[in-house]
Amino acid sequence: MAVVGRALLILGLLTCAYGIGVSVYGARSGRREWVDSGRRSVYALAALMVCAFAILDVAFLRNDFSYNLVASASSTTTPTLFKAAAIWSTQAGSLLLWIMLLSLWSSLVLFLSRNKVREIAPYATAVLLGFCGFFTTLTVFVHSAHPFATSATPPTEGAGLDPLLRHVTMMVHPPMLYSGYTMLTIPFAFAVGALISRRTGAEWIQVTRRFALAAWLCLGIGIMLGARWSYTELGWGGYWAWDPVENAALMPWLLATAFIHSIMIQEKRGMLKTWNVSLILGTGTMAIVGTFLVRSGILSSIHAFVSNGTLNWAFVALIAAMVVVSIGLVIWRRDQLRSEARLDSLLSREAVFLFQNLVLVALALVIFWVTFFPLISQAITGTQVSVGPPAFRPFVVPLALILVLLSGIGPIIAWRRVTLENLRRSFVFPAAAALATLAVLLLAVGSGASAFAFAMFGCGAFVLAAVAQEFWRGTRARRAMSHEPAPLAFAQLVRRNRRRYGGYVVHAGLAVLLIGVAASTSFQHSRYATLMPGQSTKLDGYTVRYVKPTVAATPARLSLGAVLAVSKGGHPVATLNTRHELYPSQDPSLGPIGRFFNGSDESRIGLTSGFTRDVWTVVNPSLQPLQGLIMQGDRLFTRLERDTMPRVVGLPLAKANAALAPLWQARDRAIAELVARYVNHPWPVTFLMIVSPLVMWLWIGALIVVAGALIALWPIPTLAWLRARSAAYAGRLAREPA
Repeated sequence: MAVVGRALLILGLLTCAYGIGVSVYGARSGRREWVDSGRRSVYALAALMVCAFAILDVAFLRNDFSYNLVASASSTTTPTLFKAAAIWSTQAGSLLLWIMLLSLWSSLVLFLSRNKVREIAPYATAVLLGFCGFFTTLTVFVHSAHPFATSATPPTEGAGLDPLLRHVTMMVHPPMLYSGYTMLTIPFAFAVGALISRRTGAEWIQVTRRFALAAWLCLGIGIMLGARWSYTELGWGGYWAWDPVENAALMPWLLATAFIHSIMIQEKRGMLKTWNVSLILGTGTMAIVGTFLVRSGILSSIHAFVSNGTLNWAFVALIAAMVVVSIGLVIWRRDQLRSEARLDSLLSREAVFLFQNLVLVALALVIFWVTFFPLISQAITGTQVSVGPPAFRPFVVPLALILVLLSGIGPIIAWRRVTLENLRRSFVFPAAAALATLAVLLLAVGSGASAFAFAMFGCGAFVLAAVAQEFWRGTRARRAMSHEPAPLAFAQLVRRNRRRYGGYVVHAGLAVLLIGVAASTSFQHSRYATLMPGQSTKLDGYTVRYVKPTVAATPARLSLGAVLAVSKGGHPVATLNTRHELYPSQDPSLGPIGRFFNGSDESRIGLTSGFTRDVWTVVNPSLQPLQGLIMQGDRLFTRLERDTMPRVVGLPLAKANAALAPLWQARDRAIAELVARYVNHPWPVTFLMIVSPLVMWLWIGALIVVAGALIALWPIPTLAWLRARSAAYAGRLAREPA
């Protein structure tokens, strides 16, 4: 089947070339049949890539180690759930996923717009196929990116999936990020098509708006799943480390946020055409930059793949081409991009959206500069200067505060211009809510707390009050007109204005999320404690007692853990179980016993979550007390293997395994006895303990954001409702006697 997979990739590359050619020819000649053929080539490419992906995924599920990819990222002991997801833990597999997702999303947008934007669509088709062709070329011609490379002498066992990736969020996190990246190329492609065809009105925006919002939503979900994975899996107690690959997803998300807001001004007032097209061209480019950072390894990151020079230069060439073409097209069509209206007042919704856009772009630029500063410094001085989270905070914190405040002002200020009386009526309640929140916070924690936390709580309260006020006013107005009960009036209000009120829900969710961030970072307490069983320590009013050590040993994994009892004021709060798990290495040079203790490892945290605070801990047991016994075991079993192996040479595999079974069983018993010493003869163990307030509200805020985005994305039922009413009316007429 590997041959079939390779053939499908080659057919996919030929399909891309054909589709680009006929789409451009059809657009230039005005022949619709060629344009339609180009669109259908995208459908064909999607079918080819789905088949290729299915072949590779089946190979993972069947443990077919003749595929180099399967041998490097899976094993017979990898759980089936993670075998299915292991495909995108590899460089080549993730590239194939990228192509498949892009071809599927491209097929969807071209199908939905097949009778719209006829001058723009062929060029957009060519651009989308160009992206697909680029990635397909990498999988066909770059050996390290070839997903169907095979070995004539496959191993009997694979290396296994990295333990850090054996987490349920990894089933969804990468596909969500890749869906976001790939969907951002869709408005990019239609913007290019609009510029080439001189159709610079709002038509291309209307076709791609839902895809821009869906891309924003997928990127946001991917970012939050990554944060949750970091919080529960990496064992450092945080959820955002300003890692380059984390930032690579955040930058296009920020730019997409700006685009989603600014296109409202173009649709309503015919303004910001140059800004909008430049913004989405930059957002699409940043999506490719994000993909490049994951694959290149040019910046140190736990998330990045191993660096490959060929891939790096290919991506640099693509990004450079996108930048040059984007700038050239905007300059070329600058006359068609002139605004149809001017900003009437700085006290207007248009002005707030514009300020919000500037803040979002400034945030993205700051993050880009600091993220790439090690490379910039190396290029200028020859020395790579490392930067960490403190380098971001002086710039990101004030910009984030301004952004949250603007997200509360936007919904309550009018279009075009606003009077002082309107300002007073709109701002009194949100401002009072913000001041009341600050007063309560001052009374609760005093004036010595973080200024950032105070400001974020105040701004967040302003946003929540502003959104609540808009929902209340809208429901009241609808009740006055329709005389419906309040719950029904509320539901109908949202149903008939989904973009508007879904956006308000998103604003509220972001406010809740950032309040959680402010509280959990500003009021967090943490400490390291080294304890023996029975000993305890105190942290932020909690008493944490080390109850007992725990162990588990199998050929696939060793586990050294601990049970902790958490209490407050003498009352039990929770029992936490935390483990440090060790996975065997396939490197024989580490020794027959030592390879079980010196392979990959991961931390399993102990966590109790609540609406007010989380108590988090992780164990970090030292293996030093076992090192002498491990070395003795290595010497003993190396000698036993050397004595046993000559007897099984030449035997059939089944007989050889049967002859070696007693040796492997003795080895497993020896390892079990070694780890049992952790319980039978315990030694002091180090724990990291953290108490973080309101972390739960970060995740709740994210869920509110997702809910709001889904409301805004959900199709407006007007047309379906009209069709149903028309059909019902026609049915009544048919039943009436003549």
